[in-house]
Amino acid sequence: MARKDNKGRNLKTGEYQRPDGRYEYRYKDEITGKRNSVYAADLASLREMEKKINKDMDDLLITDASVKKLTVNTLFERYMATKNIKERTKKNYIRMWDYRIRNTLGNIRVVDFKTSHVRTFFSSLSDEGLAHSTIKGLYGLLNPSFELAVEDGIIRKNPVTGTLGDYGAPAKEKEALTLEQQEKLLKFVEQSNVYKPHLPMMQVMFGACLRVSETIGLTWSDVDMKNREIHVGGQLVYYEGDEGYCFHDSETKTDAGIRDIPMTQMVYDAFRKQRELNLMLGLQSNVEIGGRSGFIFNTKHGRPIMPAGVNSFLKNIVNAYNKKETKLAEEEKREPELMPPISSHTLRHTGCTRLGENNVNPKVMQYVMGHSDAQITMNVYNHIAEKSHVENEMSKMNLPETIPAVV
Repeated sequence: MARKDNKGRNLKTGEYQRPDGRYEYRYKDEITGKRNSVYAADLASLREMEKKINKDMDDLLITDASVKKLTVNTLFERYMATKNIKERTKKNYIRMWDYRIRNTLGNIRVVDFKTSHVRTFFSSLSDEGLAHSTIKGLYGLLNPSFELAVEDGIIRKNPVTGTLGDYGAPAKEKEALTLEQQEKLLKFVEQSNVYKPHLPMMQVMFGACLRVSETIGLTWSDVDMKNREIHVGGQLVYYEGDEGYCFHDSETKTDAGIRDIPMTQMVYDAFRKQRELNLMLGLQSNVEIGGRSGFIFNTKHGRPIMPAGVNSFLKNIVNAYNKKETKLAEEEKREPELMPPISSHTLRHTGCTRLGENNVNPKVMQYVMGHSDAQITMNVYNHIAEKSHVENEMSKMNLPETIPAVV
């Protein structure tokens, strides 16, 4: 005999009317096996809920009520648990999430998340002046997290896919120093009583195109003076670990980062000068990091120089150079030729540009830079800094005068 509600209407399988008059639908989630119930004030509303539940189950979505409460923050934690990445990289991802997403999009339920949420979020970040690359990094956390929700049967489609667009300020083009600027800067440092101790490190970074983390991570055992080679097998990175912020011995950025770089004469001489400088000033490394010791470039306290420290002295050098150049230009009644702001990356970028200007094979450039893809080398770093170089190269296209003109 069919069950009926208090209005005489037949109730379907799983439908019940409670003593208080409310309606209940009981069902078993086909994926999780859990029994669930939903409630409504009237039968029509209950049956709308039933339709949605049955459609979700037909589409192999989880209908478990506890899953429906899943927030974006918890989804991200699930996603991070699936990633087999370096601990430092994971910490950086979590730091980005905590800073920008945790208290904005993070508390929204996954099943309620809409494309408009993320577009509005990216638009607000653009208004703050964030770079496109920064927004792209956040997109790189949100998109795969929601992709996991799709794969787990929590939602039908990923609301984040395709939302990156052109939000944010475009990345500034990386600039290399011209050959003239490079030579003037190194000459200024060499003649400076204050900044001369930094000259060998700068020459090594210019000449070997090293990342700053690779440079500060060099030990004397990595430098083969006899065969004039630099063995790059790791790097020193500074980040927060179990013992707080400190240096960590890390693998190279990619497998291509492991390389043996032949020394130019400038680089060879720079290492000789640095060894003499260390002995003269007592700048001997007295620490061991990850089983490695004997670091080449150290502070007066015997510890490797922090990346921020490198950028700091480079900034001071440029300021001192420009101050001197401005004064000299006033005396000579001409416009000063100021040095642009530089960072440790500028030295690496400039070194690669010199390789390109000297027609070094792109695959060789890729190897020296430690890039996994030659396209990265060509697209990002290999800028031709001087107009004269372009003119010289294009002059090679001039045909000999003896060749008759085509009519």
